[in-house]
Amino acid sequence: MTTAPARTTTVSLAEARTRYTAGRGYLASCTLGLPTIDTIAAMRADTEVWARGEACASRYGAVVERVRAGYADLVQVTPDRVAIGSQTSVMAGMVAASIPDGAEVVLPIGDFSSMVFPFLAQAYRGVTVRQVELDDLAASLTENTWLVAFSLVQSATGRLADSAAIRAAAASTHTFTLCDTTQATGWMPVDASVFDATICHSYKWLGAPRGVAFFTVTDTFAGQLNPINAGWYAGDDLWASCYGPAMMLAADARRFDVSPAWPAWVGAEPAIDLFRSLDLAEVRAHNAGLGDALCDGLDLPRHDQAIISWPDAGGRDLARLTAAGITASGRAGRARVAFHLFNDEDDVALALAALRRD
Repeated sequence: MTTAPARTTTVSLAEARTRYTAGRGYLASCTLGLPTIDTIAAMRADTEVWARGEACASRYGAVVERVRAGYADLVQVTPDRVAIGSQTSVMAGMVAASIPDGAEVVLPIGDFSSMVFPFLAQAYRGVTVRQVELDDLAASLTENTWLVAFSLVQSATGRLADSAAIRAAAASTHTFTLCDTTQATGWMPVDASVFDATICHSYKWLGAPRGVAFFTVTDTFAGQLNPINAGWYAGDDLWASCYGPAMMLAADARRFDVSPAWPAWVGAEPAIDLFRSLDLAEVRAHNAGLGDALCDGLDLPRHDQAIISWPDAGGRDLARLTAAGITASGRAGRARVAFHLFNDEDDVALALAALRRD
């Protein structure tokens, strides 16, 4: 397994901002992140290599392993605990399919469907899904709860789950924890080691191409899971795993790997490298500070969040933002904006001017 080099260089927030070609008025990292100049260049170069007939599977494999190691470093686990894939729902589906017949899962009401539907799909074999308010998640766990699954940051509202309380309750009830960090990793520090498993799709806050996702898992929880997506990439020896009849899966988290969409991983490498070299506490302070500034201007309570949303059932506020050239989004009857490291106070001013317009 390729190991990531130790973090010896910290990229400043100011320097990181120079690596983007756009960003003014882009308040939608929670929907689709922006690539850096380095990601754009890497993908263009790879396309040229492909066009010349020089693309090489083993080269792509080396890229995947470097990205795996870089992501492990980013979320404070070792590479042997990281599996790779392409979609959140596929990884959640593997966990859901491994839940014992008749077991109970507890989820927060209103979580993203990729963290809900895979569990609801297990009803045919008696798996019970109990959905409760986010604030009640920890208190809702019992000795009968096999798994609690939730997003660290809620997609529709930007609210942060009280993961410490949830983990404490899970420990006391012997409940496994699955946390989706897709809306967190990249704008705030994330420690995946404190959960039994995590899922992260990197095309939002990390600015990687869509199709690069990660699954971290402890050895104990891995022993409970069935690698239902196993293919050649989950083999102990990739090139000896291309054909049957025998199956010899990797002993570590790689047995849950899904064969990667290679070009996407080429673009992901510089993206992951950038964020693992940043002070993510500084990035959080920057992003949440902009979010709080918008809340002040809209007379909304501060929440120390990068994602800010408010009721907008008719879409009037979203239309105002769009008309002003601002890229925002609407989810669950709410207008939603997101501030990232390439945004600044001018973006807050643009949004407030658009929303205050008669």
